[in-house]
Amino acid sequence: MERKIYKSLMEWKEKDHRLPLILNGARQVGKTYILRKFGEEQFENTVYVNLETDGRVRSLFEEDLSPQKIIEQMELLTASKVISGKTLLFLDEIQACERALTSMKAFAEQMPELHIVTAGSLLGVALNRERYSFPVGYVDELSMFPFDFEEFLWAMNKKELADNIRIHFSTDEPFTNAYHEAAMEQYRNYLVIGGMPSAINAYLQHKSLLDVTDPQQRILNEYVADMAKYAQPSTSVKIRACYNSIPTQLAKENKKFQYKVVQKGGTATIFGESIDWLQFAGLVLKCQKVDHGFLPISVYSDFSDFKLYMSDVGLLTRKSEMPVSILISPLPQDNTFMGGIAENYVAQALAANQRNLFYWKNENRGELDFVIQVDSEVIPIEVKKGSHTKAKSMDMFRKKYNCETAIRISSNHFGRANGIKSVPLYAVFCI
Repeated sequence: MERKIYKSLMEWKEKDHRLPLILNGARQVGKTYILRKFGEEQFENTVYVNLETDGRVRSLFEEDLSPQKIIEQMELLTASKVISGKTLLFLDEIQACERALTSMKAFAEQMPELHIVTAGSLLGVALNRERYSFPVGYVDELSMFPFDFEEFLWAMNKKELADNIRIHFSTDEPFTNAYHEAAMEQYRNYLVIGGMPSAINAYLQHKSLLDVTDPQQRILNEYVADMAKYAQPSTSVKIRACYNSIPTQLAKENKKFQYKVVQKGGTATIFGESIDWLQFAGLVLKCQKVDHGFLPISVYSDFSDFKLYMSDVGLLTRKSEMPVSILISPLPQDNTFMGGIAENYVAQALAANQRNLFYWKNENRGELDFVIQVDSEVIPIEVKKGSHTKAKSMDMFRKKYNCETAIRISSNHFGRANGIKSVPLYAVFCI
């Protein structure tokens, strides 16, 4: 499957001052697949080791961290030669061996010509930083997310549709009704399938939306298992409670994360560490409230007020047990939770495009779903689950902060009117 991060991997390969690469991301987003594909297509050979399952390789890092000695012994264990410039050395699940992570500094200093990549799912929560230090300044890092909607269209053999969406996004010219409905149908399917590779593969194999639930549930079960494995028992219970509350949080009219929804009497003191764990593990996306629309917007964050979204909209709809018949129906849905699902989808798309997530709310109860900063411009974004687009908050924000660009996301066609750019739900990946 084609993934956008492949281009970033190629850029890393050709860098003049390349460092060992860490590819971060939640479990099951496709890190191992894309790195192995990268190795097969761009190098003469790939030496792959899994540090979670191969204790023999882990033991190589227990004493001497000399890259030359490690490579010599690894060649014996794998029966493969490691040749700088021709070999991709791939250390998978590096969070299982912190000494291997520490060794990246030595590799950067002593063997800079070697292409070495690592992948880890829980680096932010699994490492014992009191024993070994993270090699700050000696590694390159990339983050990988689930398939965004454009990558999903590629997987569905709809590349022409994806390309046309980009063209119309740039011109604001509406699609024909037939093309618009075809794109909306794919969007609704994406709400069910989501962007996890195993769910997409299940759909491609069986052509049934009902067949994606099993791989999605397996992923959710793996996430729960990780919470038990990489956290203390008392903390693990709190992490699960916070994670389980997300569908309920997003079903509220006020989607601000409320600790009392997790547990009666809940506070940041009780659950704050659990939220951090979920964020570091890549299981949630945190959208921080901002009080103003001035530049830079990040300095106006209210750290006590935020919304949480799941990292994949398909996992959200599975976890909430939202009926597939409602998700794929082209008819308007009088369902409050559909608004939360649409917001989650937009948050996922913006995060995949490396956009920091913020939302705005003022003391007069005006609220905007998202506010992003693009270079020296602040752009307010409003999200609607359907075609109804009347809201006062957008006008209030634009007038107060003199915004030249504003975006309204809905099921309506492309267009531009009164200074507001209309973006169909299927075109959010263009933002």
